[in-house]
Amino acid sequence: MIKQIKYFQAVVRYQSFTRAADECFISQSAISQQIQALENDLGVRLINRERRKFSLTPAGEFFYQKSLVLISDFDRLCAETRRLAQGVEHELIIGYLRDYSGQELKAALSNFSVKFPEVFIQLTIGTHEELYDKLRNGRADVVINDLRRKPSEQYINYFLAKSYFYAELPLNNPLSQLEQLTMDDLKNTPAIIIAPLAQRNIEELFCREYFGVKGDFLFAENLSVAHLMAAANKGYFLTDKPEESNLTANVPIFHNDKQLYRKYYAFWRANTTKKYIEEFAEILKAQFTGAKN
Repeated sequence: MIKQIKYFQAVVRYQSFTRAADECFISQSAISQQIQALENDLGVRLINRERRKFSLTPAGEFFYQKSLVLISDFDRLCAETRRLAQGVEHELIIGYLRDYSGQELKAALSNFSVKFPEVFIQLTIGTHEELYDKLRNGRADVVINDLRRKPSEQYINYFLAKSYFYAELPLNNPLSQLEQLTMDDLKNTPAIIIAPLAQRNIEELFCREYFGVKGDFLFAENLSVAHLMAAANKGYFLTDKPEESNLTANVPIFHNDKQLYRKYYAFWRANTTKKYIEEFAEILKAQFTGAKN
């Protein structure tokens, strides 16, 4: 009956027997038969069929809402049972940058958890150096980071994508009206970056050397604070994952007629025997490749 319930949920979710059948990898006639069998087992009609259209009966609406909780609990029960049987090796600790706000990781985690529900995922954040230390000390299995040092043979350096930088500014700042900016244009405006107290000097030095920042720095504890500081016209938030807002603008930052960028990589230890790292990296790569930078 679990499969029948999942077929029923797919039909309701897509509002289409055809799309639901494609999603479930069965024929349209087969999914119709399975839902009819479910109705027969329950002894109630769940769906009113009207030529090419359908609607849920009151019983069907009630069953759909309650079945979502049931299936969620069932899937979690199955995943936990598999983890218990297979052991702790099916845990994956994934690290990512404090200032990363893209949707690629979220989509990759969703797809990965569907494909490998037996894997327990933990997330950790950090600056470049913090993530490097976590990977080196075994407190992370794979990290999403930028490349700041010469690649080492001790690590796999799996290229994900190039991502371009913008200055996030409030619309009432005259600089927000320009089509592009340079660090000379921004030299009198503080740069807002995300870094904990212990990492501020390192991040400031990197931004001066890599991006050519000439002005002062303001530090935010997290992304939410950085966006608020930019909206309050405290400075410009240096970001490669611009947030859409009707209060701020994201202006490309150029140097020598080229927009500044950084390259994202997935890093993991070359001698690791941990399962699923490469599978996760491939799923993540697909998300970065299909996303706009």
